[in-house]
Amino acid sequence: MTRVLDVNGLTGGYGSVQILYGIDLHIDEGEFVTIIGPNGCGKSTFIKAIFGIADYYSGQVNYRGKSVSGMRTDQLVNMGIAYVPQVNNVFPSLSVEENLQMGGNSLSANILGQRIERALDMFPDLRSREHDLAASLSGGERQMLAISRALISEPNFLLLDEPTAALSPLYQQQIIERIDALREQGITVLIVEQNARLSLSRSDRGYIMSNGKVVHTGDADHILTDPEIGQYFLGTHDD
Repeated sequence: MTRVLDVNGLTGGYGSVQILYGIDLHIDEGEFVTIIGPNGCGKSTFIKAIFGIADYYSGQVNYRGKSVSGMRTDQLVNMGIAYVPQVNNVFPSLSVEENLQMGGNSLSANILGQRIERALDMFPDLRSREHDLAASLSGGERQMLAISRALISEPNFLLLDEPTAALSPLYQQQIIERIDALREQGITVLIVEQNARLSLSRSDRGYIMSNGKVVHTGDADHILTDPEIGQYFLGTHDD
């Protein structure tokens, strides 16, 4: 099994405000891994630090055996990593098609067109909205568009920050199902998720964070069925 991501002792935050205190985490090829935990525990900051958005202080981050500690976002994208933020993840003044084009503006028109078609096949709800402004989309449609745009670069590792936040239960289910299906294309997934039970039900493994540290990790099934974990972490909304 190929180790996609291997994180050891990661510390980070924003400027002088430390949020992460020695995170250890790993992900193998083809896995779907979910990070859960209470509000403000550092889940979103962790994946932002991995992707070069939050500040990396120290620790080791290896991607497919190569150190990427503190690398810039554009360098990580070129290595096959994509990130979908929770908010401000589409350009509202552009059409759906134009948003997708922004995901591959360095590609030839032919290749970009093929990848956009593939994205629309994956999220058919967007096909009828192709020429509509992103501002007119529902929350669920916007999230589908944000994920679709991230896929235009053909990543093999996808980071998602609370993709179902503020969505209806139906859209939450659809989004998680579509994300899970990405594994059929060889994409490994790391997700920070508000709906912990829904995401863990599709995951291989889970990590629980609290106060900037990993406090538990295990198979997703075990996390879902452990009554002590359920009492403290699965009944709450995440940050």
